[in-house]
Amino acid sequence: MDRKTYRQRRDFLVALGQALHKFGTPAFRLESHMLNVCHTLGLEGYFIVSPTLLTVVLWIPEISSKRHNYHIRVKPGDLDLGSLAKTDQLVDDVVSETISVAEASVQLKEILSAPAPYSLATTYFAFGLTSAAFAMLIGFNWAEVWISFLAGIVVFSMICLLERFSSSNEALDPLVALAAALFSGMASYWFPQINVHLVVLSGIIVFIPGLSITLALKDLAARHLISGTSRLMDSLLCLCKLYFGSALGNALVKLFWEQPATVPISDIPAWMDWIAIPLLSLSLVIVFKNRLRDIPWSLLCCFIAFGGARFGAEYLGEGMGPFVGALFVGIYSNIWSRITNKSSLIILLHGVVLLVPGSKAYIGLDSAINGVAFIDLPQIGVHTFMMFMSILAGLIFARLLFPARKLL
Repeated sequence: MDRKTYRQRRDFLVALGQALHKFGTPAFRLESHMLNVCHTLGLEGYFIVSPTLLTVVLWIPEISSKRHNYHIRVKPGDLDLGSLAKTDQLVDDVVSETISVAEASVQLKEILSAPAPYSLATTYFAFGLTSAAFAMLIGFNWAEVWISFLAGIVVFSMICLLERFSSSNEALDPLVALAAALFSGMASYWFPQINVHLVVLSGIIVFIPGLSITLALKDLAARHLISGTSRLMDSLLCLCKLYFGSALGNALVKLFWEQPATVPISDIPAWMDWIAIPLLSLSLVIVFKNRLRDIPWSLLCCFIAFGGARFGAEYLGEGMGPFVGALFVGIYSNIWSRITNKSSLIILLHGVVLLVPGSKAYIGLDSAINGVAFIDLPQIGVHTFMMFMSILAGLIFARLLFPARKLL
């Protein structure tokens, strides 16, 4: 291998690692995938991935004494499943020698610089729909659903506002929760039948780190201790910041206005859960930036997760519901990955996000601080822990019973 070829492949691998990290790829998948691509390109190396640091060490097998080390400071990645799918296809083209490494490097830059796949108005609607669909699943009346829809729009408006300030990243979580709490508290004066805390939770549900906690536990289970521990602590801190913002907002509302007594009304039929699931899935397609061609498979994944969890809870006990749901979703996504030759992550996360008890972790934190939960869920702390463990076990068993062909 001549020096020019080595440099092209080295630069492509480093850029690929940064791109996949930016698109939210979990560490245990990213390291395995990068090592596989490295060997395919005729190089040797190893990779260490954490939420804020990417370490790449590469060398030519015949010259193992000369190694190139890269330590790159990166920001924690956000899920961009559309760009992840494009990058995965790009790597397949390089491996099959359909395109050269030089051409792939140019296309990778184009993927990184591409504009958002959905318009601002569409994303506004998606945030509102996500909050409304979640309120439909856990709420009691239609007023909570509509107020949650508006709360989601308020939250995204706050995101757009704070993006103008470079120093606002660490304050984003408490500020969006504060905005949702202020809006929900004021709305309760015109709609006394709403549960304010539930509406706040629905409004900030996109920020609740249930999926991040699950991925952190999966990293730990795969013995990626640095990445798993870092991601877990970041998720727990995010949860605390969200709770503080909502608590501050509720306190400010009580300071300036006398909060009316809640008038409980329950008028959402149980069968609406099966309407809320596709609505939630469709909104998450936009939030996760999926490609339109993946919508049907993502939608089916959500139904499999929800139906599997219901089936498991009915016949194996409530604690086993998430395990069965995660097992079914994991097997389904791996089968889809084998058939389409795409990363299973593209649809897997849509099912997992329906199973993760991030909202219950938030409710449990509120219950621990205030001594009473705003939704009656007995032993919520133990139940939340068991749900996380059940999901983790389901994903592990799915990969054991029917492994995906792709490491990504």
